[in-house]
Amino acid sequence: MTALRIRHTTTYRFREAVHLAPHRLMLRPRESRELRLMSHILTITPDAVTKWAQDVFGNTVALINFADTAPTLVIGSEADILLDAVDWPVFDIAASAISYPFRYSDEEWTDLGALTIAQYPDPGGRLQNWTRGFIRSNPTDTLSLLKDLNAGVAQRVRYQSREIEGTQSPEESLDRGWGSCRDFAVLFAEFARKLGFGARLVSGYLHDPSHQLLGSGDAGSTHAWAEVFLPGAGWVTFDSTNRSVGGRNLIPVAVARDISQCMPVSGSFFGPSDGSLSMRVTVSVTA
Repeated sequence: MTALRIRHTTTYRFREAVHLAPHRLMLRPRESRELRLMSHILTITPDAVTKWAQDVFGNTVALINFADTAPTLVIGSEADILLDAVDWPVFDIAASAISYPFRYSDEEWTDLGALTIAQYPDPGGRLQNWTRGFIRSNPTDTLSLLKDLNAGVAQRVRYQSREIEGTQSPEESLDRGWGSCRDFAVLFAEFARKLGFGARLVSGYLHDPSHQLLGSGDAGSTHAWAEVFLPGAGWVTFDSTNRSVGGRNLIPVAVARDISQCMPVSGSFFGPSDGSLSMRVTVSVTA
């Protein structure tokens, strides 16, 4: 079990004092069997009223409302966690799902709902055809298929850090041949859904003391990946950016159907159209 401290600070600077609209924060690590949250402190400057809620996915959300204008907004999050994820996990997949194709139970199919439905248009069938190319036989091993798909995304798209907001569509990532971690996650989840799997997007942090993983900063970084639901094993983690399976280096904060639903910080301000001067994000994940 590894004890980690996560510090995440987002600083916005404006040309003049502006009215800050309500903000939505997803910064509290998501507890699970592998992750125990020991403490979490949220600090906001200027002063704000904070209300806590849970969204439809069970994520913890902080809703922030401001009373005064301000030339600067600083959002700080500090969390202490215990992480207990193994390097080489063994997934106890149900006998009914060991081979692909398989059928989810009626209850699983109903509950997974939109998580099984592709989110992007594919009029020419390009995405569908590319995905089907990973099926080596009928039937084939389910976990091997997903591992091949995970590695295939990393082979097809080159990693490139991208600071601008937004996420590329799967077709944009394939056309450009590069993308950030969130683009990799979206691409993998879309392909998994086209094969009939239930998949969801995850946002969180990457812990990389060796400084060898893609998407890693000097002391830690925000990160995105995907999970696929496999009967018996539950939600299995796939980080296409690093071709890895399992959550050994990953600290989840939020899960969602679409990557836009689990952004760490979202909000706006009222002021001149050129009022935004800069945004700076610093993240550290240390033992």
